Amino acid sequence: MLKNNTSAAPTQSFFDTSKRQLFLLVCLSTLVLLFVKKSFIENETAAFEFLEEQSAGSVLYVRSALQYFSIPLIYAWKFIVLAFVIWTGCFTFGYRVTYTQCWKVVMTSELIFIIPELLRIIWFLVVDTDPNIYEIRAFYPFSLMNFFAFEDVPAQWHYPLKSLNIFEVGYWLLAAKGVQHFSRRSYREGFLTILFTYVPIYILWLAFFVVVYK
Repeated sequence: MLKNNTSAAPTQSFFDTSKRQLFLLVCLSTLVLLFVKKSFIENETAAFEFLEEQSAGSVLYVRSALQYFSIPLIYAWKFIVLAFVIWTGCFTFGYRVTYTQCWKVVMTSELIFIIPELLRIIWFLVVDTDPNIYEIRAFYPFSLMNFFAFEDVPAQWHYPLKSLNIFEVGYWLLAAKGVQHFSRRSYREGFLTILFTYVPIYILWLAFFVVVYK
């Protein structure tokens, strides 16, 4: 009787995309979404139009240009730190996952944040078509901020409340899948790695932000 032998070779995954391609995809996606948000939403607010007519208009354009050019630098720093955090967790748990593979984990997981940015754009283009700049900055779909009126929330809590959202949990789940893929362990083991390494660092970062915010 012939046996049905399955290949022991690892299956291909989106996590196996080259590091350079993933980095370009994340940066270009963010660049396009930022351009659309600024051009069709933020720049159409009454506050922006008023400042544009004043001397502050040139400052706003310089600030926007810096935001565009800083995208790869911000992501590079973010991926360096987060990949190291996850790699440290994998090393601690005894998983044979390289630092480069951890870069791929965090970059692939980062793509989930395209979804809320798309939802924000659609919301302000279709639903709330006349927002002010503060409403735009305070709105983040499926986040804890939605349970509060942002005017009543102290400024230092805006970022943490927006950051605690369903897409962040999705990031954890995707990162766990990436660890599972490269370590060849179970998904549960991959999730525990993220739960005991990335998640505490993330919570500490939010707490640090609240404490030092001025």
